Amino acid sequence: MFAIIRAQGKQYMVKIGDSLVLPSMDGEVGTKVSFDEVLLIVDDKKFLLGKPLIKGAHILAVIKAQGKGEKIHVRRYKSKVRYRKHIGFRASITTLEITEIVKA
Repeated sequence: MFAIIRAQGKQYMVKIGDSLVLPSMDGEVGTKVSFDEVLLIVDDKKFLLGKPLIKGAHILAVIKAQGKGEKIHVRRYKSKVRYRKHIGFRASITTLEITEIVKA
């Protein structure tokens, strides 16, 4: 059984027990989170397809970690003027564990 959800403007395929890494979300470790924008639920050979969302369906998850992701390097270069610049940063991320898929 899996579902496709929309969270923070992106779509993710999730299964029960999966870990999901999203950009920073509010909440402490251990907090329960619910995603109401469910686009598709597939259970064996049966599926529910939303138009665009499935009414009453939601995904339950628990926040497992709050932290920072890998370092992203941004380099700028302009030819013939000896201009070189290097900037790096680490984006804040939230790791979730999917606990339940609730159908309509």
